[in-house]
Amino acid sequence: MARAKIPDAEGGAAVRAARAGDAPRDTTATAVRYLLQLLAERAPGNTVEVRVPPFGAVQCIPGPRHTRGTPPNVIETDPATWLALAAGDLSWDDGVASGAVHASGQRASLEGLLPLRF
Repeated sequence: MARAKIPDAEGGAAVRAARAGDAPRDTTATAVRYLLQLLAERAPGNTVEVRVPPFGAVQCIPGPRHTRGTPPNVIETDPATWLALAAGDLSWDDGVASGAVHASGQRASLEGLLPLRF
């Protein structure tokens, strides 16, 4: 069963509130999920799994399909870092260099896909 799509108005408002700071947990969760949704829409595919625990994960980027077990290309980060990356407040290179973004696999990169416009 597919997840319900977060409407742009609701998602955009959640992102703005979460970026302003001190947003309730459910608002931050909506913001993270909305930005993951945008990423999956803009880079459809199943080659890379982007994880932002505890709020969500998506598969994206065209290329070889992965169907079972741990995907060979995984990106994982925390909600605050994901919001900063997606909004353009943190560059991909800086996120990886600082250790805030964990990327494993040859294709595990979001360079050129971020920031997301919302």
